[in-house]
Amino acid sequence: MGKKKKMKYSGIGGQAVLEGVMMKNKEQYAVAVRKPNGEIEVEVEHYVGVAHGSKLLNLPFIRGIFQFVDSLILGMRSLNYSASFYEDETQQETAADKAFDRIFKDKADKALSALVMVVSLALAVGIFMVLPYYITSLFEDYIRSASFMAIIEGVLRIAIFICYVLSISLMKDIRRLYRYHGAEHKCISCIEKGRPLTVRNVMKSSKQHKRCGTSFLLFVMLVSVVLFFFIRVDNPVYRVLLRIALIPVIAGISYEIIRLAGRSNNILVRIISAPGLWLQKLTTREPDESMVEVAIAAVEAVFDWKAYLYEAFGYEVDDSWLRDDDEPQEDDDLE
Repeated sequence: MGKKKKMKYSGIGGQAVLEGVMMKNKEQYAVAVRKPNGEIEVEVEHYVGVAHGSKLLNLPFIRGIFQFVDSLILGMRSLNYSASFYEDETQQETAADKAFDRIFKDKADKALSALVMVVSLALAVGIFMVLPYYITSLFEDYIRSASFMAIIEGVLRIAIFICYVLSISLMKDIRRLYRYHGAEHKCISCIEKGRPLTVRNVMKSSKQHKRCGTSFLLFVMLVSVVLFFFIRVDNPVYRVLLRIALIPVIAGISYEIIRLAGRSNNILVRIISAPGLWLQKLTTREPDESMVEVAIAAVEAVFDWKAYLYEAFGYEVDDSWLRDDDEPQEDDDLE
């Protein structure tokens, strides 16, 4: 166990939720939440995806579009589940709530979640795709170079994204969410480094990971800069429509990059992953042990990490290693 080990892809992924962590392994996912009374509640469900069984999922660049949609749907479900433990029971039902209940009946919650997701996507497209173009277009009378304008728009898009990440990190609830985000990453890093999944091992593992959604979103920004630089139209309306129409293409390309990053550790992959890992310093915070316990519960509900360690690293986990007071584990992957 003293020999430094390379990280090996495990196939699990997840996200932070309100006072908890969601972990997904193949078609099964678990949401573990620390309830107000201090207990950990774990829900395990199946999610097959919007394109389940389709051959499109085997096509590079196309599969990323469906993976992106699946992540949005699953993320919303997980957040709603975690939030249900912290809803204010004294909150009065609004007219909008009554209208949704009347129209959609027992599917009101799903309809509301779908509406929130659509509105959120529309806002994201408006802020990160359309707004940078609009601001840049104000300088068209002063800058004649279309290439230079494309570069300015791209830099502005990335700047808006980073400012957004920085601004929401100032919120108390978001900072706590980022700590659970760190716990999620640390669990995956611990497993993929070949360590038994214990609180002590997780706490000293890296809170940054190349397959993080933060890195994916940054790749989206960077890929959009390249595409919008080479793909141009003259009509201002078509320019806006083009930026919206290319979003699936951008998501597909970004997914392939993040997928490669999660399966390789060569020098080129490390270079292209570096900006995303840097940005994760803003979106992940150090968790405490109680948060790590929640993340571990989510992992163990859907992933047999002992079998994985045996298959990937060739050793069986001795139960004595699971005692956090006497583990001779290395610290070589701290970042």
